[in-house]
Amino acid sequence: MATYVIVGAGLAGAKAAQTLREEGFDGDIVLIGAETERPYERPPLSKDYLQGKSEREKIFVHAPEWYADNGVDLRLGLRATRIELDHHVVRLGDGSRQPYDKLLIATGAVPRRLPGPAYYLRTVEDSEALKAHFAAGASVLVVGASWIGLETAAAAREAGCAVTVVEPEPTALNRALGPELGDLFARLHAGKGVDLRFGTAAAEITDSGVRLSSGERLSADLVVVGIGAAPEVWLARDAGLEVVQGIRTDAALRTSHPDVYAAGDVAEFFHPRYGRHLRVEHWANALHGGPAAARSMLGQEVVYDRLPYFYTDQYELGMEFSGDIEGYDEIVYRGDPGRLEFVVYWLRGGRVIAGMNVNVWDVVDDIQELIRSGVIVDQKELSKE
Repeated sequence: MATYVIVGAGLAGAKAAQTLREEGFDGDIVLIGAETERPYERPPLSKDYLQGKSEREKIFVHAPEWYADNGVDLRLGLRATRIELDHHVVRLGDGSRQPYDKLLIATGAVPRRLPGPAYYLRTVEDSEALKAHFAAGASVLVVGASWIGLETAAAAREAGCAVTVVEPEPTALNRALGPELGDLFARLHAGKGVDLRFGTAAAEITDSGVRLSSGERLSADLVVVGIGAAPEVWLARDAGLEVVQGIRTDAALRTSHPDVYAAGDVAEFFHPRYGRHLRVEHWANALHGGPAAARSMLGQEVVYDRLPYFYTDQYELGMEFSGDIEGYDEIVYRGDPGRLEFVVYWLRGGRVIAGMNVNVWDVVDDIQELIRSGVIVDQKELSKE
């Protein structure tokens, strides 16, 4: 009987295990996670759960009994320390050896860190610690106007905390959305009383706050760092798998070894539409990438070509984004950005390459279909409400 091992008990790993069973795999499934919590979803940690609007049990991927009921050997609080490709074995932190016939690496990513005393938001424990501080009315300094940084700032502000955001880029989300839409998010937070400091970096984090690259010192009860995440690739790199920005895979999520696959934040997969490798850190990639990798492990024909997708909720703004803005040369709006109810399209050479709907719902499929079509659009028609 075959044994399939999944290293990484997050959303991608849990959904891969579920898919293996749903697709009829009757061998052994071993799901190994370094955290002590069973697999859970991370978006609520910086959204509803952080704001106290969601119960803890709702963040988990499956009920506690699901794993035993479905024959999934869930091993928590256990870190994989080495992959021996020649022997098809994963060495574990307790000294044991776990053989496999096929292996999925779904180890995710870890926050990029700065020296000094700071909080980060990646785990459920991180979210609970921040929630307690926010409830106590702490003054909060957020380093990084990233998605995590801004969602954290919004949660802190809605809890009544004084909030400052420090960002070396000229505006919020500059690399993710470009300056035009980044400015919209900056105005949103400024309107809620957030003190935004753009064009300056955190040179030093201290017990009392932050010293900026300009020399100015800002005091705060706690500092939260949200400057992105790095894929947890060391296990794959040490094993000799191909690693660039992430663990390199083909469009079927196979790594450079035929019996090893990668999915989720850690995977840098070849995307046929873009003709290049992408690494996507957002929830939807874990949700869909895990099942795609599972089907590929089963020998099914898989081409993982979903468009990048993510969403955010900040104050009264909810939005969904699809595509990739790289190389855009024009922006077209449908609706009024000033009312925070609109759709925006990024174009390159007259074709839509990305779209974002803000407080407009049930349009994601249409936006993605337009991106996939590759047609040259009539901008006047595109902007009509």
